[in-house]
Amino acid sequence: MIMRSGQQLLLPASPVFIGASLLVALLLNMLGQQAWLPDVLALTLVFWTVHQPLRVGIGAAFCFGLIMDVQQAGLLGQHALSYTALSYLGIMIHRRLLWFPVPTQALQILPLLMAAHILGLALRLAAGDPWPAWPFWISPLLQALLWPVASVLLLMPQRRAPDPDENRPL
Repeated sequence: MIMRSGQQLLLPASPVFIGASLLVALLLNMLGQQAWLPDVLALTLVFWTVHQPLRVGIGAAFCFGLIMDVQQAGLLGQHALSYTALSYLGIMIHRRLLWFPVPTQALQILPLLMAAHILGLALRLAAGDPWPAWPFWISPLLQALLWPVASVLLLMPQRRAPDPDENRPL
């Protein structure tokens, strides 16, 4: 892939770091149960499906979705379906998305996060849950606002130089 001028060459992503970041996101999701809190696991899944589609894909999203469904004791398959759809959409746009700067990426990720949120809502409504209050719609917006933070934090290990040297610009 041709890089834009001024863009830093990244080191390969460590599978251990990818797995650890997904586990930390899962634990953060298990801590928060409010409807308005951002779904950190969904954000981390879509981040890694965009940046590493061969390592984190639809199967991982499905497995993490089932874990979230069991943990929340809700409708089995609700998170699995929405995370799977989110990962699929992330894989579909990953080549185009990476050409844009991070704030523009956040704007383009927002419809994906909103679609996954609406898919989960449709499943809950079909199961007989009542219509949620207005704070329910804040979660995808907060996730899109967290995209730049996730980009900085999750790409930090890849930005370091393999052998730091004052004569080497990488």
